Amino acid sequence: MSQAEDAVGRISLWRGTRATISPLSGGLTNENYLVEAGGERYVMRIPGASTELLSIDRVNEVHNARAAASTGIGPAVLEHLPELDVMVLEFIPGPTMSAQTLQSDGMVRRMAESFKRLHAAPRFLKDFDMFRLIEEYLRIVAAHQVRIPSDYRERLPLLADIEQAVRVGSLPSVSCHNDLLCENFIDDQHCLRIVDYELSGNNDPCFDLGNTAQEANLDDALRAVLCEAYFGRLDRQQLARMNLFALMSDVGWTLWGAIQARISTLDFDFTDYYTTRWNRALGVMASDRFEGWLREARREGP
Repeated sequence: MSQAEDAVGRISLWRGTRATISPLSGGLTNENYLVEAGGERYVMRIPGASTELLSIDRVNEVHNARAAASTGIGPAVLEHLPELDVMVLEFIPGPTMSAQTLQSDGMVRRMAESFKRLHAAPRFLKDFDMFRLIEEYLRIVAAHQVRIPSDYRERLPLLADIEQAVRVGSLPSVSCHNDLLCENFIDDQHCLRIVDYELSGNNDPCFDLGNTAQEANLDDALRAVLCEAYFGRLDRQQLARMNLFALMSDVGWTLWGAIQARISTLDFDFTDYYTTRWNRALGVMASDRFEGWLREARREGP
């Protein structure tokens, strides 16, 4: 708490008033705190240790958070201390979502509306590409002797096949979140707000749709609803691309989890996290559904 208390003392928003601070649970990278001052509530975000090894760019994050806030879908950035990389954000009242609360037709359609608003945000500062991020993570893994699944590199040729397939029907890049855990949705009773932009960047919108489908454990029927609600029709090629990007979320975040297991000071079992994600990815890559997605994604024309 000493670092948080030091940061609280530097914030001009509540200077001259008594501020109370309490930790917020749920973050896997940073430390988040609820600050109450002058009758108002705020969220203060302090970056985790060595997060540059996760390829997180804090200048990019602040720029993108402000762009997302301009649409009303992201929380307002109320103050930023660049010397500490600390942000003070609007507190959004309402329940934090979970995989269980998002698994319904109605909630999936609300998610699609939130995506449309986010993807219409002013262009983000940098681009995001999971295939290139995996290459960067593998360099970090090698440089810092990070333990990863023993068969991970054996699957790299298959990732090249996936990249080739998803490029066929690629869409113009838009402002994407790229790491939408269910807990990054907050229901303010008007819409599902979206928080936490540290891995955000311009990307194919199908990555956001697929990543969220994976995080929320959406079944095939709900993935089809998400696709139809976002695109206005059930586009089979884009649905296949969503599913391939969902798989790539597990493949990429496996390395993220392995690096976190090496560097993080948070009380969280990152080894179980990345092992679970990798085993799920292996199961998908060995399935008939996977081959079907590749064929559908490669299909050109109506």
